[in-house]
This record gives sequence, structure tokens and C-alpha cells, in this order.
Amino acid sequence: MTSAIHAVAALGSATGATGMGMAPAAKTAEAAPFSDLMTDAVGEVNRLEGEAKTAVTGLMTGTGVDVHTAMIATQKASMAFELALSVRNKAVQAYQQVMSMQF
Repeated sequence: MTSAIHAVAALGSATGATGMGMAPAAKTAEAAPFSDLMTDAVGEVNRLEGEAKTAVTGLMTGTGVDVHTAMIATQKASMAFELALSVRNKAVQAYQQVMSMQF
């Protein structure tokens, strides 16, 4: 999930967003394309989901995974998914606003 958060933070700084505590992008750092950021975020969500599935399977089969570890893994996966979904919804909303503009 940390990579997903860093990807979203990098997205904000790459676009020059200053809202919600995000500073403008430094002139020395090269901005990553939006598609790369989203690809990385989706990959991180998939990785966290796999870890959660492994932890829950280990808990159910009794292979030494405790309840706390399984719950933390599932919450990380859930939060990462919700973050990715929110970013996707904002991107779709921005696209719809641009498409509704009259020139």
C-alpha cells in the first residue's frame, strides 16, 4: 500500500497539485507518466491482495499465521484497493468534465 500512496503522492506532485499538503514538483525530478503510476499502483494492490489471500489461507489451514497478521494483511489490501478506486473515480470524473467543456 505504501507504493500505492507514493504513486498517488507522485501523481499529485507531477501534476503540480498543491492541495492536501502536496508540494509542487521539484524542477530537478522528472515526472513519471500517469499510466506508469497507475500501473505501479495496480500492481501494488494485486501484491497486497495476494499477501492477504496467503495470510487468510494460512490462518484457515493452521500453518502458523495468527489472526492479527491475517487481519492486518486484509486491511492493507482493502485500503489499497479503496485508494486505487478513489484515484480511478477522480480520473474518470476529470475526464468527464473535460469532455463536457465547450470550446
